[in-house]
Amino acid sequence: MTVVNEWVSGTKFGGWVQRCRESRRLVLVIVAIALLLDNMLLTTVVPIIPEFLYDINHPEAPLGPVRATLATTTTTYPPCPCEIYNQSGSHSSTTVSNIENYNFSTLSPEEEEKRLRHKDLVQETVQVGIMFASKAFVQLLANPFVGPLTHRIGYSIPMFAGFVIMFLSTIIFAFGRSYSVLFIARALQGIGSSCSSVSGMGMLAERYPDDKERGNAMGIALGGLALGVLIGPPFGGVMYEFVGKSAPFLILSALALGDGLLQLLMLQPSVIRQESDPPSLKSLISDPYILIAAGAITFANMGIAMLEPSLPIWMMDTMGAGRWKQGVTFLPASISYLIGTNLFGPLGHKMGRWLAALLGLIVIGICLMLIPLAKNINHLIVPNAGLGFAIGMVDSSMMPELGYLVDIRHTAVYGSVYAIGDVAFCLGFAIGPAMSGTLVKNIGFEWMLFGIAILNFLYAPLLYCLKSPPTKEEKRSLLMEEKSSVRYVTYQNEEDDE
Repeated sequence: MTVVNEWVSGTKFGGWVQRCRESRRLVLVIVAIALLLDNMLLTTVVPIIPEFLYDINHPEAPLGPVRATLATTTTTYPPCPCEIYNQSGSHSSTTVSNIENYNFSTLSPEEEEKRLRHKDLVQETVQVGIMFASKAFVQLLANPFVGPLTHRIGYSIPMFAGFVIMFLSTIIFAFGRSYSVLFIARALQGIGSSCSSVSGMGMLAERYPDDKERGNAMGIALGGLALGVLIGPPFGGVMYEFVGKSAPFLILSALALGDGLLQLLMLQPSVIRQESDPPSLKSLISDPYILIAAGAITFANMGIAMLEPSLPIWMMDTMGAGRWKQGVTFLPASISYLIGTNLFGPLGHKMGRWLAALLGLIVIGICLMLIPLAKNINHLIVPNAGLGFAIGMVDSSMMPELGYLVDIRHTAVYGSVYAIGDVAFCLGFAIGPAMSGTLVKNIGFEWMLFGIAILNFLYAPLLYCLKSPPTKEEKRSLLMEEKSSVRYVTYQNEEDDE
């Protein structure tokens, strides 16, 4: 009887697992969790790395409570005997209690300390920017290989490979104690992110063939991404402040391990070949409508990517912000991004995704121009919230738009088009941090943000082209009409010659 009960129990459990594997919602949950953890790792380092690297480079004077009090204390000097010539030309020995009264230095020690600190922080912006950009650059290089690979072996194996690589990257972050090791961890994360993002979005596009349902599903998945961006900076800042550098990364590695086990049980990674012939990467890249949608993703994310390495350092420099403030400053952007992605998943389909993205780029430009006007952390709340909401408008509109464009203009196989979408996302997060340090050093924090705001304003009108893109049949008929007109013109010219 016991054997029979175990067999029945096993059968019921097996049936439940099988139903879960066939569920589209479970696939959506797995993709959302993968994007959540990937972006938690992406943003957890934002408040940690700048100060951690500064402390490594300046072990004798690290940032922190001791350093903060240095700027507020006044330095006194013991009386020292000095020989001073009087007006008659003779000299006498006197005691000088205040060196500054005799102009031996044009700057006070406190001001000199601040000047050197400012110089070091600006220089560090370059290093931090390059490290942050390394992930996006590597992801950028990996995407053209991952996209076609999903056509040959399916989405589940690259998805699981993304988990493995992200887990290794998290462990390296936890125990890395030098710039080069942390750089390797950040770059390695790029390969894992490429596998997770391209496979996850392609899997959702395949499981949700209806355009409206696809938009809703991708809005929810991007909500997972937004939640990772939301939790990451305050989580990293608070854990680094009160527990230590390794703690947030060890917690993330444990969560990633759970996600990997869920994928292994439910997705059962295996080779699944696509039935229809996929569109070539070349044909997708040469499609102007796909390029316009991808470009919107790039410009929308470039501004926040520039802020990631530069805003915490700018806050340390101008506001004297501590670790938790540097982490919390991105909180309004993350919350509003979460709202924007979930709201404009379905709303973008109703009002027109091109219009939602166009308005989003304009709002992004306005918010970027308001950020440098802030005098304290409270002044950053509104522009950061508007920035996150507007980026959510663009991302949740253009990601399903890429799938829709493939459906109507190419073959409904999605690996390569979401590789292009991820390339667009990575371009923003590669160019932004890589250029931010150099731009802050040469033209200043304010002009850097004004420049990217103007680029968003200039790009926004191009999205009008996505209002009614021609379908594959319309494209063929247009080509046939063009060929017919060319033949007619040629025939007329031949008749005229005769």
